[in-house]
Amino acid sequence: MEVILLYNHILRIGENMILEKYLKQNDLNIRQLHLITNIPESTLRSLNNRDISKWNMEYFESISKAIHKPKIEVITELEGLKESNSNKTNKLMGKYNLENRRYIGAKNKLSSWIKKLILDNTEGKSFFDVFAGTGIMTKTMIDCYDEFIINDFLFSNEVIYHAFFGNEIFDVDKILEKTSKFQELKAYKIEDNYFSNNFSGKYFSNNDSKLIGHIRLLIRQDSQLSYREKSILLSSLIYSADKIANTVGHYDAYRKKIDIEDKFKFELISPIDTKNKNIEIFRKDSNSLVRSIKSDIAFIDPPYNSRQYSRFYHVLENLTKWDEPELSGTALKPKSENMSDYCRTSAPQVFDDLIKSLNTKYIVVTYNNTYKSKSSSSRNKITHSQILESLNSVGETKIFEKEYRFFNTGKTNLNEHKEFVFITKVGV
Repeated sequence: MEVILLYNHILRIGENMILEKYLKQNDLNIRQLHLITNIPESTLRSLNNRDISKWNMEYFESISKAIHKPKIEVITELEGLKESNSNKTNKLMGKYNLENRRYIGAKNKLSSWIKKLILDNTEGKSFFDVFAGTGIMTKTMIDCYDEFIINDFLFSNEVIYHAFFGNEIFDVDKILEKTSKFQELKAYKIEDNYFSNNFSGKYFSNNDSKLIGHIRLLIRQDSQLSYREKSILLSSLIYSADKIANTVGHYDAYRKKIDIEDKFKFELISPIDTKNKNIEIFRKDSNSLVRSIKSDIAFIDPPYNSRQYSRFYHVLENLTKWDEPELSGTALKPKSENMSDYCRTSAPQVFDDLIKSLNTKYIVVTYNNTYKSKSSSSRNKITHSQILESLNSVGETKIFEKEYRFFNTGKTNLNEHKEFVFITKVGV
């Protein structure tokens, strides 16, 4: 009975990165704890970056013996440290909010309208953002539900979700210290690196590309940073780089015959308060993931045209993964990977499979009427009628529409362009 009570108590301690601080309060460090307990130092450092609820009971017992305190007292003190740290995380206010980046198809300007439609026509406690993109709809709905499932197939988006929406505690002082060091870096003191060797004079100036690449290396090599802290710093780097990139909003090409000025400055993001929210983050194929997720509301905003997002944002993907692939072509892209079937002619069948595989009470789908666009890259792969046919096969659908201008790479004049929202009550 005592073990069960202790375990349940531990489950309520939902923070990480406090082992090092707790040991310091008790005149110990990780190295000393390793020598006392014989627990591998690598294991202890891994624990330092993990949620306490995922620790085995033996670790609490070992800490208890090492500092000569009862086990329940150790847990109670950790819980107090958690509360102290939780208060600190709210103080990180950076320059960039979630929506402050350029992203094709983002629903920033439509999010309030979509939110009202969802609240007026659905009910539930969980929100599944199946193709989350920038994450703007999760942010818009964050105060409306208890549970959020966020998914996207881009590596950069996954990191950004952990940075903005993660529950894990992070050390504000450490983040600010790293930021200060990054901002003090001088390009002329930095050697060329993978990023500058490839992107200098194209997407960024030589000095800016050296700084971006060097900061990325520093983040990767810092073993004292937790995953959340690395995500915050890396997302800040992504936003700071994207802000000054020599592009027209994506990385399918860079602007030529232009003198690129040194404009880069590392600035922090502002994480979103998700306290008391259950957040799950995935980077998986949506059609596979929906088969294992149960939700009340599933929000569907897939890529409808031929633009592959992994190719449009390859520089940011490269910066995130940092596996230094060989690049080719004018746009300096790596080998194709992470390609979406929603950008191919098979999109109607893939969409139909997704809709029929969802385990949810309500399906909300956004869509725009660009199917007849003169630009082949802008032309939708799924028609209005095909979407409606799939949705009506699983329930009763309501249709809402709003006039809205959208991003278009071609010369098409879509004066009557509209954004549609379909809301399907499943099983009716």
